[in-house]
Amino acid sequence: MAEEEKKRFLEGNEMEHGEKQGRFSPPARASTPRYTPAAQNWQNNPVLPVISYCGSSILMTVANKYILSFPDYNLNFLLLAVQSIVCVVAIQSCKSAGIITYRDFKMDEAKKWFPISLLLIGMIYTSTKALRFLSIPVYTIFKNLTIILIAYGEVLWFGGSVSSMALFSFGLMVCSSVIAAWADITHALASAHGAAGTQELATLNAGYIWMLLNCLSTAAYVLGMRKRIKLTNFKDFDTMFYNNLLTIPILLAGSFITEDWSSLNLAKNFPPVARNAIIGAMIFTGLSSIFISYTSAWCVRATSSTTYSMVGALNKLPIAVSGLIFFDAPVTIPSVSAIFVGFVSGIVYALAKVRESSKPKTGILPTSNIPMSASAQSARDSLKA
Repeated sequence: MAEEEKKRFLEGNEMEHGEKQGRFSPPARASTPRYTPAAQNWQNNPVLPVISYCGSSILMTVANKYILSFPDYNLNFLLLAVQSIVCVVAIQSCKSAGIITYRDFKMDEAKKWFPISLLLIGMIYTSTKALRFLSIPVYTIFKNLTIILIAYGEVLWFGGSVSSMALFSFGLMVCSSVIAAWADITHALASAHGAAGTQELATLNAGYIWMLLNCLSTAAYVLGMRKRIKLTNFKDFDTMFYNNLLTIPILLAGSFITEDWSSLNLAKNFPPVARNAIIGAMIFTGLSSIFISYTSAWCVRATSSTTYSMVGALNKLPIAVSGLIFFDAPVTIPSVSAIFVGFVSGIVYALAKVRESSKPKTGILPTSNIPMSASAQSARDSLKA
């Protein structure tokens, strides 16, 4: 004990002497800057992440539609493969630069996550097919139907519940989809007659079928990912890395096997006039997935999860309007009404989720398992893994 006290005394004198000579610094006191306007702290500015998230979502949808709107483009698997390759290269470069971090590749984790990657391929492939045949407003409106499938999937798989307000929003979503389909078919019959009208209706029917498959595959992907994520406890960039890396060989194989790689077909898909623009858009859409992931996390960090859910609902309006501005989507009273009803349905659903999350918990120290939402159960399971 005496030796320890002597050692502490000598170390204290050395520290005091070091402070006098400048070799050690005393603990820094919290100092308040004289003037720090909130506008200068751009990372905590709530407006910038919201605008960035909305802008990245709109740009990705418009860029995908730009590529798929070329009448002779039919290399969907190649498009998705390029996007995945660009995404993997970009996030790996950011990891090497120390900007982001995620897990290294492990075969056992890849085996666990591989079924989710297959569901992802089904989701993104059917998405490109639906977006090719349908306009952006109709595609965005019908995408709302996926929320209904996911909600009732949560009820069956995770023991979730659907409130009356959420049920009302589901009714509005179905109503907006019916209005959008009616507006599409009415405009096709009015603008084309005979064989041209028949061809236009066939195109729309193909788009509706692909949209149905996309809603089913998207719901299967989201629900399957929530069920599987507890086995891996993946974070955002872990999920992005494994999803894109595991889909690359399958997408390339699908492209080489099912798509036409002849020089004539490549010339049709990449015409000299628009070749650089198409390739640039393909690369940009690959980077956009990273932008959306980062800006969504930034939006939650700078605002709140409640604000983020509202932004997600409000974001559908500018995406739908972008189709009216940048492409030849018909601007009619029914089509605008469908966009408005779909927009309202998104707001009502977001408010229903906010009200559900803000309900006070019964009891202070519960001694038995209480019912919880599917998202809470998923988070709890991921912590147990």
